Amino acid sequence: MSINLKSLVSVLDAEWNGSDIDIFVDHISIDSRSLQNGPQTLFIALSGVNNDAHLYIAELIEKGVQNFVVQYIPENVKGKANFFIVKNTLKALQELAAYYRNLFQIPIIGLTGSNGKTIVKEWLNFLLSPDYNIIRSPKSYNSQVGVPLSVIAINEKHNLGIFEAGISTVNEMANLEKIIKPTIGVLTNIGSAHDEGFLNLVQKIDEKLILFKDCPVIIYQKTEVVDSCLTQFAAEYMMHPRKLFSWSFTDNSADVFILKKESKNEHTHIQYQYKGENFSLEIPFSDSASVENAISCLLVLLYFNYNQEVIQSRIAMLYPVRMRLEVKNGINNCSIIDDSYSSDFQSLKIALDFLESQKKNASKTVILSDIFQSGFSKEELYSKVAQLISDNKVNRVIGIGSTISSFASKFANSRMFQNTADFINEIENLNFNNETILIKGARSFQFEEIVSLLEEKTHETVLEINLDAITHNFNYFKSKLKPDVKMMVMVKAFGYGNGGLEIAKLLEHHKVNYLGVAFADEGISLKNGGITLPIMVLNPESTSFPSIIQYQLEPEIYSLKGLNAFLKIAREKNLKDFPIHIKIDTGMHRLGFEDNTIDELIVTLKGNSTVRVQSILSHLATSDDLQHFDFVNQQIDLFEKLSSKLMSELNINPIRHILNTSGISNFPDAQYNMVRLGIGLYGVSNDPAEQKYLENVGTLKSIISQVRTIPAGDSVGYGRRFMAEKETKIATIPIGYADGISRLWGNEAGFVVIKNQKAKIVGSVCMDMLMVNVSHIDCKEGDSVIIFGESPTVIEMAEALKTIPYEIMTSISQRVKRVFFR
Repeated sequence: MSINLKSLVSVLDAEWNGSDIDIFVDHISIDSRSLQNGPQTLFIALSGVNNDAHLYIAELIEKGVQNFVVQYIPENVKGKANFFIVKNTLKALQELAAYYRNLFQIPIIGLTGSNGKTIVKEWLNFLLSPDYNIIRSPKSYNSQVGVPLSVIAINEKHNLGIFEAGISTVNEMANLEKIIKPTIGVLTNIGSAHDEGFLNLVQKIDEKLILFKDCPVIIYQKTEVVDSCLTQFAAEYMMHPRKLFSWSFTDNSADVFILKKESKNEHTHIQYQYKGENFSLEIPFSDSASVENAISCLLVLLYFNYNQEVIQSRIAMLYPVRMRLEVKNGINNCSIIDDSYSSDFQSLKIALDFLESQKKNASKTVILSDIFQSGFSKEELYSKVAQLISDNKVNRVIGIGSTISSFASKFANSRMFQNTADFINEIENLNFNNETILIKGARSFQFEEIVSLLEEKTHETVLEINLDAITHNFNYFKSKLKPDVKMMVMVKAFGYGNGGLEIAKLLEHHKVNYLGVAFADEGISLKNGGITLPIMVLNPESTSFPSIIQYQLEPEIYSLKGLNAFLKIAREKNLKDFPIHIKIDTGMHRLGFEDNTIDELIVTLKGNSTVRVQSILSHLATSDDLQHFDFVNQQIDLFEKLSSKLMSELNINPIRHILNTSGISNFPDAQYNMVRLGIGLYGVSNDPAEQKYLENVGTLKSIISQVRTIPAGDSVGYGRRFMAEKETKIATIPIGYADGISRLWGNEAGFVVIKNQKAKIVGSVCMDMLMVNVSHIDCKEGDSVIIFGESPTVIEMAEALKTIPYEIMTSISQRVKRVFFR
């Protein structure tokens, strides 16, 4: 893209404040952390409940950004850059995208629905790419912000666009319709996602149909409720004649009627009727969701008048869509970012931002295949790619493919290979050590082989951590805070079992104020991993004080003995104003200074210049149980009294904090200067009403190692605690109590989920294995098994085992591989 700033004054209805308006920009940014920001960037300072990008404008100017869309000009940057002043920067971003979209008269496929949007988009891109130069939404960029960023990537070489639009409540789709302006509409499956944002199913469908109000054709699955909504929709938008192109399994009045469907060997064969003729088609999936998504693609191909031979050959090659970036532990202390199934310019920009936010090692390597469908000439494309990689301070580039190899001279410190096999033959000589490696390639290059060779080998049980869910939960709790209240996030106990460093990296990316750990070695590990955020150590042992000082950690001090021990070391090391945190016991009776020790604490600290009281804190004992409402308020009152006394006597103004996760929700008037977010970040609330607003973070998965059928009367496992009453099919799963699965979860008390069906655990849980009854499930060795996640949840497991979710989560062994994804 290239936009003249002069044209934007009227487009954005903006007030201009700057020196030079007759210049061009080629990059729109909303993320101040991106290394891609520079002189050609127009930065749009979004302001919302959770963050205000205006606060980072000064930093951006230092990095060379000169052009901004703002709601106000901060005092410290007046006269230092060019500003477009608007009433609402999000609306300005959307208006800019709508203006830009109207510069291009190309067919646009607009996708909406509850499920399947991203998969249908990716499949349509694959099916149509031999004949079109396609621009599409990168990843799942379908929101009020994602859609305009996607559309702004159109350029003059594109001749087809595919964009998805996602909404969560009413009055959102009208904004996206103005930006996408689809000429072909596809309505995918309507399910239960985001039901809470709508009164009923009809309201949800009506809102989604707004995307198609000026659309000449709408492709959809024919059902009674959708047809009813379309009738009302047509009456409302009569002035726009359109074609309804429908399909159905049950209604033979549909344009495409599925006569027959049968599954065999993970494939589905369908026979369908179209324009009075019968056709057959093989879909390389057996699950109903994939079959429905493939049929949506079929109708697009029919609308484009593809012949049956082409349709059959291309749909037969459809593939599972990877919709996430994964972070994995690699060999030789490397970390791997796996994006091995796509290679286009827009998603490369996203992947490089993710690389920066999740890098464990300072050294960054990118393994990149040829890039397809950029809309640029090859010369222009690889010049842009080389500049992008340079801007992101990538240390080493490994290119794979004949095209990228021909542009090797554009990349500093690069090594090129004609194909994946050549790279694999040389992999031992490439010395991958202590680096973060982004692996990004088109499907045809089979980069999954490279990932397999470079990732650390562990057993087949994994704990998948959804980083997007962590971000969602973080923002949910942050939205409850008053504007100036800081956030400390607890990453102790290996991030509540989820992984400390990776989550700390994400939190640092989101500019959290503090991290909290239990012991010094946890903090040291984070500092060694490159974390620069301040880290408070909640339970420091006196033997760890020298290390705490060495690694610039900040100790919680909870006793006079501990304070005097720390002051002694501080004096020996000639420290000045070293930050410490004073813990007050207000009723938890675990750690902290009590009322009768406050005077001595004041005497000890008064006039002492070696340390500085950075914060005063206490801990609520019953913030999750409103039956003890009065006790919590007594704690808060005592905290107010004792902390105020400390502040007055010592003439200090430290941060004060007492609220934990439950306290944030239940006692908003006691936020003070900071709150401490713990288990809520990981998707767990003690309040069932609040739980529905949080997203599941961790999913513990394994596979079936073996399936056997035993006759009636045979037993399973140690102690013969399960006896088969009839012929029973048993599956063995390679996970046991050494991995953190309680033995109390065995003997039919608990279950796992295989192919969306519950399979009860039979017999005792072993150290490394457990066995389940799969008599009612069509499964085989190698099939995926869910231990916990969406079902069963850790809350359900905790209730059944008469414990708390904390124990379930923190019990998962370190030998279980953690896989992080977005």
